[in-house]
Amino acid sequence: MFVDEVKIFVRAGRGGDGLVHFHREKFVPRGGPDGGDGGRGGDVIFEARHTLNTLVTFHYNDRFQAEDGARGGPNNMSGRSAKNLVIPVPPGTLIYDATSGELLGDLTEHGQQLRVARGGRGGRGNQHFATASNQVPKMGEKGEPGEERALWLELKLIADVGIVGMPNAGKSSLLAAVTNANPKIADYPFTTLEPNLGVAELDMNTTLVLADIPGLVEGAHRGVGLGDTFLRHIQRTRVLIHMLDGLSEDPIADLSQINSELALYDEKLANKPQIVALNKIDLPEVAARWPKLKKQIEKRGFTAMAVSALARTGTRELLWKAAELVQSAPRPEPVEATPVYRPAEDPANYTIERTAEGWVVHSPALERAASMTYWEYDAPVRRFQKLIETLGVDKALRKAGIQEGDSVFIGDYELEWQD
Repeated sequence: MFVDEVKIFVRAGRGGDGLVHFHREKFVPRGGPDGGDGGRGGDVIFEARHTLNTLVTFHYNDRFQAEDGARGGPNNMSGRSAKNLVIPVPPGTLIYDATSGELLGDLTEHGQQLRVARGGRGGRGNQHFATASNQVPKMGEKGEPGEERALWLELKLIADVGIVGMPNAGKSSLLAAVTNANPKIADYPFTTLEPNLGVAELDMNTTLVLADIPGLVEGAHRGVGLGDTFLRHIQRTRVLIHMLDGLSEDPIADLSQINSELALYDEKLANKPQIVALNKIDLPEVAARWPKLKKQIEKRGFTAMAVSALARTGTRELLWKAAELVQSAPRPEPVEATPVYRPAEDPANYTIERTAEGWVVHSPALERAASMTYWEYDAPVRRFQKLIETLGVDKALRKAGIQEGDSVFIGDYELEWQD
C-alpha cells in the first residue's frame, strides 16, 4: 500500500514531578528539605530515513506519545529525563500543523531532523523553596505538560528521474526493465495506481533513482482520471522521461497534452529537462513512423530517443542520457517554511466564559500552572491563589457576577469559589 498523505496526533512527554521530602537520618536532626527535581519529558522528533518511501506505517498508527520524565528522588536526586521519541519518515516529507496549516518543516536529506513537540520541564523539588523564614517548605512543583498537536504529513518522493506519460505508454515496463522494481503491468489503462521507485545501476559509480508516476490524462490537474494525487511527486525529480506509446493514434498530441497538464499543475515542471522516449520501436510500424516523429519532437526542443521497454532496446542509452542531464540539472530546493511570528505568551491574557456548569477561565499560562500545582499541600494552593490575584482573574470573576460556591474550571481542574 502506498500512502502519501496522513493526519496524526503527537504528544511530548510530561516533566517528572518534583518531590516534597525531608532528610531523615540517624543522628542528623532537622535534616531539612531534600526533594529532588523531576526529569524532563521527551521531545517528539521526525527524522528522514532513506530506507522508507511511503507513509503507510501512519495508516495503522496515527497517535504518538513520548515518554514522561521520572519523578525526583530524596537526597536532592533529580529524576531521569526521558528519551526523545524519534519518528522515521521518508525523505521528501512535508510536515504541517493540521490546525493552522502552517508548514513546520521539509525533510529532504537522510538523517535530517525536525522537533515538532517539546517535552515539559521537570517540576522543582522542595529543596528550592527553603528560605530563612520557611525552613520546612511543604512546597513543590509537578512536571510541566508536554506540547501536543495534530499534524498533517505530505510526501513528495525524491527521485532523480520521473517517468511520465499517458496511461499504458510503457512507464512501468521501462521501470521493470532497468531496475529491480516489480510494478504491476497489464494491457489496460491505469494499471499503475501508485508511484513506484526503482534504482538503476549504470556502472560502479553511477546510479539513478527512478519514479514511475501513474498515467495522466487531460484534466488531471483538476482531478480527472487519477487526478492530481500523484503530480506532487514529479516536483522533486530533476529530469523527466516522457514515454510515448509508439502505437498511439497521435503521439505528438499525447506529448502536448501531458506537458500542458504538468504546466497547469506547476509551471516549474514545464522547465525541467525532459527526454521524450518513443516506446515499442521493436515493432515495424513504429519504426516506420519514428523518423518523422523524431523531427517533430526535436522541433519542440526535446531530446528524442526510441526504445522498446519489452525488448529492452535502447534502454541503456536512455538511462545514460538521463544521467547526463541529472548531473547538470539543479537539485530541487526544499520548501521553505514561511516564518510565523507570534507574540510571546502573556499570562495576563485570559478570557472568562459562563457555562451551565460554572465559570471557565481560558488561559494557557494558568492552565499550565494548575497542572503543575500540588493541590494536596496548602503552600502550593496559596501560591496558585496569589497568581490568580496577581493576574486580576479574581476581580474579573467578581465583576462578572460569580457567587459563593460556584465552580471555576481552569484546564482539567474544578475549583470552588469562596470569598
